[in-house]
Amino acid sequence: MRIENLLLDYNGTLATDGMLIPGTEDLLRQLSKILKIYVITADTFGTVEAALLGLPLSVIRLDSPDERNEKLEKAYDLGPNATIAIGNGKNDALMLREAVIGICIIGSEGCASETLAASDIVVHDILDALQLLLNPTRIKATLRY
Repeated sequence: MRIENLLLDYNGTLATDGMLIPGTEDLLRQLSKILKIYVITADTFGTVEAALLGLPLSVIRLDSPDERNEKLEKAYDLGPNATIAIGNGKNDALMLREAVIGICIIGSEGCASETLAASDIVVHDILDALQLLLNPTRIKATLRY
């Protein structure tokens, strides 16, 4: 498996109530050395640009009322076999299901049951998810048959 991209939801995944979760900046910087990072968001709180300023990643703003399919299309554009997706909301389910590895976050906002069912791995928070990517043997252990 050759992973090239990381596709992340923002609110509920990287952020709580629009504020970036402490500890994610350093992990994102580390991951940017090995992956292209994309944050996809409707930016509910209008904070994504300021919160992610200076981080080595690309922000993708959703602009259609069909967020689920817009996120799915972005996963297709990046190449689902080369993309890991992380999210928690109902609008992330299709994106997680299509990615080669879909990781569901059960953070302070919880997660949608549909998204939970669509994921390959479930973790407590974004820090756990990003640490998995920095320590791929953990993923191997979790997904081993």
